[in-house]
Amino acid sequence: MNTDLIFDNTEVAFALKSDADLERAYYLFKMISIEPLVKIGSIATNLAIKAHLPIEGIIRSTVFDHFCGGVNEDDCLPVIKSMYKKGVSSVLDFSVEGKEIDAEFDGAVRTTLKTIDFAEDIKAMPIAVFKPTGFGRFKLYEKVSAGKPLSPKEHEEWNRVIARFDTVCAYGKKKDVAILIDAEESWMQKAADDLVTDMMKKYNTEKPIVFNTLQMYRHDRMAFLRQSHDHAKAHGYYLGYKIVRGAYMEKENDRALDKGYPTPICTSKLATDENFNAALRYILDNLDSISLFSGTHNEDSCYLAMRIMEEKGIANNDKRVWFGQLYGMSDHISFNLADHNYNVAKYVPFGPVKDVMPYLIRRAEENTSVAGQTGRELALISKEKERRKKARKEKLAS
Repeated sequence: MNTDLIFDNTEVAFALKSDADLERAYYLFKMISIEPLVKIGSIATNLAIKAHLPIEGIIRSTVFDHFCGGVNEDDCLPVIKSMYKKGVSSVLDFSVEGKEIDAEFDGAVRTTLKTIDFAEDIKAMPIAVFKPTGFGRFKLYEKVSAGKPLSPKEHEEWNRVIARFDTVCAYGKKKDVAILIDAEESWMQKAADDLVTDMMKKYNTEKPIVFNTLQMYRHDRMAFLRQSHDHAKAHGYYLGYKIVRGAYMEKENDRALDKGYPTPICTSKLATDENFNAALRYILDNLDSISLFSGTHNEDSCYLAMRIMEEKGIANNDKRVWFGQLYGMSDHISFNLADHNYNVAKYVPFGPVKDVMPYLIRRAEENTSVAGQTGRELALISKEKERRKKARKEKLAS
């Protein structure tokens, strides 16, 4: 199979976008490409929300509608159904962060259980997801990760976090819906990793249901992957991993510098790319015991996965291999992969506008900081606008 340059097919990539949608996307990425504007806009938006200024309508009609599916599950259904017509599935992601009390964590569990019900009923949603800090306080994960003693009250609180994980993973097993558990900052991640490993051992006895996330900008993650694989083989359970590059690089490096410890982040972009691709190869070499969700906007890594699959005789639509991108980004990857019969899912964030703002600000900053990301989006949109203009002229002339 010749996969050369399939991601340049803009007709497939933007088939769901009207001319007006393309124009809005173009101007949005144009604004995001201006780093000072993103920083000023982020600060101003946060201040406006804290001051309860009526800006939600503006946010909803611009950045929110581009990067989010809606304010609740039902609001997302038109987006989900539309993408599935082109073979792209959805992972509903309740992107509310920074909560602190049990009532909010229990609410996140109920929302996640509801997305599992959606996933069971709607073929377009085969996977559910949650963030560890959606189910418990960041500071508690941090304390457990550091091995610090917990007070009796904190022990009870941690047991409630464990129970929330177990409730969701057990329900995923019951409904035969895969559960992706996101990774977060390194200084809280050990507690989450240990907890997810316990869930894998308990629920991945027949096949992967529970998936952990490996942030491959961390130079220790390949060793962690190999150790986890040895543990799974020794204890008779399957592994599921979503691999990503990572989204907290500046925060990680700044904290390491501030606290005087070696940064956990790879020394360069190249080292991160090599680490990601090494994990990709390792999992595809061990597909009998590890399933893969490759979460990347990197074309080279996608092409690499496609080549390895072809070399190994792994079918494009093998259920053990998924590709994933964020909603509102890299449609040229998602829709062209789906057009070639690969399993593809878009992460579709949802939640109240003001609660999803930290996520939206990260997306804007990510597009600004990742070399070439915004430029690539703009070039592809421009190419498709030109293609449509030419097609209209040819139609009028015929």
